[in-house]
Amino acid sequence: RQDPGESVSELREWRPVLYRKCTDTLWLLLFFLFWAGWMFMTGYAVMAGAAERLVLGYDSFGNICGRKNTPVKGAPLSGQDMTNRKYVFFLNSCSLEMQSLKISSVSLCVSSCPQEQLNSLEDLQSFARNNGSCLCLYNLNISSYTLNPKAAELCPTLPVPPSKSFPLFNRCVPQNPECYSKYASVLVSMVNEMDVFHRILSGILAGRDTVIGLSVLALAFSFILVLAFRFIRTLLVHTLVALVVFGLLFVSGVLWWLYYDYRNDPSTELETEKENVKFLLGYAIFSTIFTVVLLSLILVLRKRLQFTVQLFRIVGKIIGRIPFLLFQPLWTFLILIVFWVFWVAVLLSLGTAGTAQTTSGGQVEYRALSGICYMAWYHFVGLIWTSEFILACQQLTIAGAVVTCYFNRNKNSPPPHPVLSSISVLFCYHLGTAVKGSFLITILRIPRIVLLYLYNILKQKESACAKCLFKCCFCWFWCQESCLRYFNQHAYTTTAINGTNFFTSAKDAVFILAKNSAKLESISCFGDFILFLGKVFVVCFTVFGGLMAFNYHRELQAWVVPLLLVGFFAYLMSHSFLSVFEVTADAMFLCFAIDMETNDGSAEKPYFVDQELLTFVSQTNKLTEGQNHRSLRPFQDNEDGTELQPM
Repeated sequence: RQDPGESVSELREWRPVLYRKCTDTLWLLLFFLFWAGWMFMTGYAVMAGAAERLVLGYDSFGNICGRKNTPVKGAPLSGQDMTNRKYVFFLNSCSLEMQSLKISSVSLCVSSCPQEQLNSLEDLQSFARNNGSCLCLYNLNISSYTLNPKAAELCPTLPVPPSKSFPLFNRCVPQNPECYSKYASVLVSMVNEMDVFHRILSGILAGRDTVIGLSVLALAFSFILVLAFRFIRTLLVHTLVALVVFGLLFVSGVLWWLYYDYRNDPSTELETEKENVKFLLGYAIFSTIFTVVLLSLILVLRKRLQFTVQLFRIVGKIIGRIPFLLFQPLWTFLILIVFWVFWVAVLLSLGTAGTAQTTSGGQVEYRALSGICYMAWYHFVGLIWTSEFILACQQLTIAGAVVTCYFNRNKNSPPPHPVLSSISVLFCYHLGTAVKGSFLITILRIPRIVLLYLYNILKQKESACAKCLFKCCFCWFWCQESCLRYFNQHAYTTTAINGTNFFTSAKDAVFILAKNSAKLESISCFGDFILFLGKVFVVCFTVFGGLMAFNYHRELQAWVVPLLLVGFFAYLMSHSFLSVFEVTADAMFLCFAIDMETNDGSAEKPYFVDQELLTFVSQTNKLTEGQNHRSLRPFQDNEDGTELQPM
């Protein structure tokens, strides 16, 4: 019969493990329930939305131009095949009027806009036969243009002015000066009264090819930098610093030049163009301040570049033992791209979600659904949480592989498949840790978004005290988020070492960092600074390409916001790729600190550290050459310190 004391002792030993498994399961369940609600909302948005209406345009009968359509109940002219009819034509383009954000004139989908003035029904009939573009209602045959007594009501008002297709909204814009002024004034009023959300969506859709191209460019820059850092040399560091300085100065100059050009443009009437001017001014000021600060830091840290080269040589040696680490960001990037495409598609569906309602004349109107605003907020929280979760999984994978390689006695024979082993451990044991870490980042980022939303609503109050308070809150939350990211990364490494839960690992990591923060930071901050310069390099040259590309499409586009989106994606891509070196270096130094805490270099408790890393740390911390191996410990022992045992 088993001794009851032994059962109690075993229960006490298993209690932390059971607690960890239960908490991780609860967090995974919470994440699963969030995604289940998100999938329900996605299905609703896809069924109720039609993103093509924003950019392709639609006629008065619910048909989207340039695609096949489904019939709308109560609208006999709906459900037409408009594959070859890509342009919106107004029957009364010279006398348009606005009524509740809608143009009063009947609109049709046509295959081409009339290039010459049409003065009679015979001209309309001849144009339809020669060009295949019918300018009258769909239920009127071409042969009946001159025979039907109601043709004057079913066809456009004569004379029909010559028009040209507009590239963004696919509208036939009249070229007659009088008609053009009336048409432009109505269109300006319609665009200005649209909310910012729909204007931004229109800009993203209109420049989608440019956004995709710039994202691929950022991917190429990031991959080139990863290969460069793998085989880094002193000349490469100086070249990178020179390119970053040149890029910052050049981008700042281009932003100020574009702001001056837009501000002095007399044709700036649309609200989107005015928003472009405001955003350009903000970008130019931010870029100038950022350039000055970064140049000052480069000037101060220029003498530490040689230590940075040695650090990257050691990190490159570890990555050389685990070559598949270089491909880890590629898989993370592909997963993020698939997720971002899904997120943007759902966002466009939410922005166009509405019900088709027929009017007395058989026409169709789209009315927005209630509750879309709350769904958009839920959708935005999902973007932050899931993106952070994917990045946390990458950090855990890299940290697990580095820990396995570091705590290996035989440095010349690394363990087999450390990346695959780290991924399997992640999916079996550490998904709850990734969920908790990403959730904390999300909790700190949401108040910043809410404050920004309130700031945009209350900015008309012109209260200097309120603006200062909002900006202080922004800075405080940003600092909190940056600190949390730093501790999360070390908590993931401690989790990979000990297998403990997130909060226990965070507590142990904070204790180690608090004891040795000065010495650890003096070593790793220079490498982090060079990696940050690499990210700035990718963002600078991607944004420069975006400036050159978007500057050629000024008409009715809020292109500055898509440019900000491109810069954000470029930073995420570069961060995803270069984080291999950042996470590897931070995990290596945390393993080094734990190695020094738990071992003393004796035969009974020898160090795991590589001799090259130990020499580098000793030189960096200015240790004397006369110390023996046991006194080469850069960290002081503490009897009541944490005892972190390797797995």
